[in-house]
Amino acid sequence: MENNVEPVRLNKYLSEIGHCSRRAADKLIESGRVYVNGEKVVMGQKVAPSDRIEIDGIPIESTNEKNVYLAFHKPVGIVCTTDTHVEKDNIIDFINYPTRIFPIGRLDKPSEGLILMTNDGDIVNKILRARNEHEKEYQVTVNKPVTAEFIQQMSEGIPVLDTVTRKCYVEQTHKKEFKIILTQGLNRQIRRMCEYLDYRVVKLKRVRIMNIKLDVKVGQYRDLTKAELKELQRRLASSGKHF
Repeated sequence: MENNVEPVRLNKYLSEIGHCSRRAADKLIESGRVYVNGEKVVMGQKVAPSDRIEIDGIPIESTNEKNVYLAFHKPVGIVCTTDTHVEKDNIIDFINYPTRIFPIGRLDKPSEGLILMTNDGDIVNKILRARNEHEKEYQVTVNKPVTAEFIQQMSEGIPVLDTVTRKCYVEQTHKKEFKIILTQGLNRQIRRMCEYLDYRVVKLKRVRIMNIKLDVKVGQYRDLTKAELKELQRRLASSGKHF
């Protein structure tokens, strides 16, 4: 950390230097793996420029690396976690990118499709907190024919996880397939919505996040273009009052 910098919360600092997201930092702190000046940290602790930060005994320093923004096509069976100690089939080991990156949000293990990867903790927090224009589009295959009633009920809201899902766009695309555009991200939301209506998801694929479209093969990634980044930043700026 540079001199003449005010102390900041540790999770914010780890996010800003591209080590991990704030959420992942909180999990590291909760698990007792983070030490500052040789002492185990507590939630909410701030760090000063002269502090020595260690995770699993390894000193952590800002690398000042160039920001990385990737569009990755996650395969089925890969877990969206940065904790390589816990999950064998984790997204970090699978991509094996030369610099430290982490996923923005999640896509559950049985699902495939687009997930954004970055080392820019600031944009992670903005995207996760955005409320406007944060659309995520999915292609879904279910185990029996889709009906007009199913489409209507899915679009108007389904009771899951002690709430009712936000109204969304749903369109049938094949006998047993539909596309759905969500603006929220409840745990296993689409699967739970289908289960409520006695349908079972056979295949779930995310094909778009905001203005970023999935256009690479399974297991591959690409850099976001300058135009995509510019538009992404524009949309996030319009949601700024919600950060």
